[in-house]
Amino acid sequence: MNHITKPVNLKQVKITDNFWKKEITLVRDAVIPYQWKALNDQIPDAQPSYCMHNFKVAGNIVNNMTHKADYTRPVYTTNGFCVWPEDTANPDERFYGFLFQDSDFFKWVEAVAYSLQQCPDPELEKTADEAIDIVCRAQQIDGYLDTFYIINDISKRFTNLKDNHELYCFGHLTEGAVAYYEATGKDRLLTAACRYADCIAAHIGSDEGKLHGYPGHEIAEMALARLYEVTGEEKYLKLGLYFINERGRQPYFFDQEASAKDTGKEGLRYQYYQAHLPVREQTEATGHAVRAVYLYSGMADYAKLTGDESLKTACERLWDDIVLRKMYITGGIGATHLGEAFSFAYDLPNDTAYAETCASVGMVFFARRMLALSPDSKYADIMERELYNTVLSGIGLEGTSFFYVNPLETLPEACYKDERKQHVKPVRQKWFGCACCPPNLARLISSIGAYVFTETENSLFVHLYMGCCLEKNLKSGKVKVTITSEFPWQGKVQIHIDCNVSEPFTIALRIPGWCGKYKAEGTQGAVSELKQGYLYLTKIWGSDTIDLTFPMEVQVLEADERVREDIGKAALMRGPIVYCLEEADNGKELHLLKIDTDASFETIPMQIGSDSVLAIKAAGFRQKKVKSPGLYHLHTNTEYENTTLVWVPYYAWSNRGEGEMQVFTRI
Repeated sequence: MNHITKPVNLKQVKITDNFWKKEITLVRDAVIPYQWKALNDQIPDAQPSYCMHNFKVAGNIVNNMTHKADYTRPVYTTNGFCVWPEDTANPDERFYGFLFQDSDFFKWVEAVAYSLQQCPDPELEKTADEAIDIVCRAQQIDGYLDTFYIINDISKRFTNLKDNHELYCFGHLTEGAVAYYEATGKDRLLTAACRYADCIAAHIGSDEGKLHGYPGHEIAEMALARLYEVTGEEKYLKLGLYFINERGRQPYFFDQEASAKDTGKEGLRYQYYQAHLPVREQTEATGHAVRAVYLYSGMADYAKLTGDESLKTACERLWDDIVLRKMYITGGIGATHLGEAFSFAYDLPNDTAYAETCASVGMVFFARRMLALSPDSKYADIMERELYNTVLSGIGLEGTSFFYVNPLETLPEACYKDERKQHVKPVRQKWFGCACCPPNLARLISSIGAYVFTETENSLFVHLYMGCCLEKNLKSGKVKVTITSEFPWQGKVQIHIDCNVSEPFTIALRIPGWCGKYKAEGTQGAVSELKQGYLYLTKIWGSDTIDLTFPMEVQVLEADERVREDIGKAALMRGPIVYCLEEADNGKELHLLKIDTDASFETIPMQIGSDSVLAIKAAGFRQKKVKSPGLYHLHTNTEYENTTLVWVPYYAWSNRGEGEMQVFTRI
């Protein structure tokens, strides 16, 4: 693995991009304050979170504890949601919400950390510090920190790794703690994460007397890799590797954990948890999509940290299965609402698509880690597609409404009346009881600068074209790289390199997969090589400017013929943006529309809410209705009338009220 790179520290990157700076500002000014209110149950008419309530209750219990019986509470769970009997005393001391509710705060504080790195804010930092104090008060003496069990029954901790989400919450705690430490230098939350990691290692591992288990919902794996990198403590690397290596071995730990109860099933089990086979033997992305890409991200981390080629090969195999057989054109993954999971190959229904926002966020994590293992533009292409489409569609243009599910076709009536489609919402929601997606969006968008580049000692890889400034240290001095970009609406990019060093330096520029031809000017004197979708330029740089042109032509794209739902249909894409038709521009009954593939496509400016976008306009057809006395009629030649079709960016749909939407249209 000679091409291993590392992500550039977020502190080295200053985002100046017109498009993404607006999104970062939206997160800072609207999303983070709104989510803090949500975590404290202060959003009128929104589902309550109870997140901070639970930390306060747990803190009171821990600090007033005299013996175990004091904090044992009766509890019943349905699909992970805590339900209390009506006659339970002391309602203010109950745990409320899902058993993974703690993670909402950890993701929020991670977003805060990234925001503080880009834009210091003493008041926001003070709020976060005070919240961290509340959280840390709930930690037990041995480091355990999970409010569900602290409040309900501490004796049952680590008794249901398959479903209890303790290790999932720990993973998000660690991600948030590391980010906050790197942003502020304050280590209180990081110390709490280390203490909890030590507690976990004392109970779980290969030693005799410990649980030989692993997380049911993955993220602890990549979190432990990050904890190892920031602390240098080998024990955290060892624990993360244990989770990776133990997963899927037989006899199944999850069977043993269930007290050897008869599962009633033969053969491979636990595909939902990606625990049906050892990870190196897995050939297909299965089960819960978010869990899967979190696991694969962790696998890629350990492939890089340990040089394990077998893990790298498994990651490549699983990546290809997702991208080539199980991914929507928007970048959405997880086709079925049953288990929020991957379906079988090429099963990609549009109107029942789940395509959870968190899954797209996780796919960005996976892509960046694969780029660190092997700089190949196929990974950056998908990372870009996710970011400009399914990630951004998860948040309203105003920053205070959210999609959990990202369909490719909606009929509002069906969302209300068809039980099979009730997971699909025609408009974004204020909040969710299970609110994993909004804070996931916030932490990703706030840290977007960390996804633009990766680097080696004497090279810099540019994966995303967004306006930013970067300073990089070389042996003989510093190099400053400034990117000016017109993405995503135009394909003009300018890269200015300013350095005064005597050593050669390589800058590797991604050639987007959606671009048929490109032009690079200002490369005189550089040794150039085109490899795996990157243009490598090496020379002793001074003050140089590279001008890149990536023509953004409207592409009419068809799905593989094995995607049955899209036979005879096409979708439009221009540059990194996937487009859709909306009722607001095209009227009702979008299914009657047809693309004229011989027509010329025109880009037009459009205002959607406070955002200026480029829409696409072209001549098309609308099928005429057949006058028939019954539900069915004899076949006749289909007649069409001329119409004008208008497409808007997929990420901007459902910002003008409720209406129909579709990505794929007949051709």
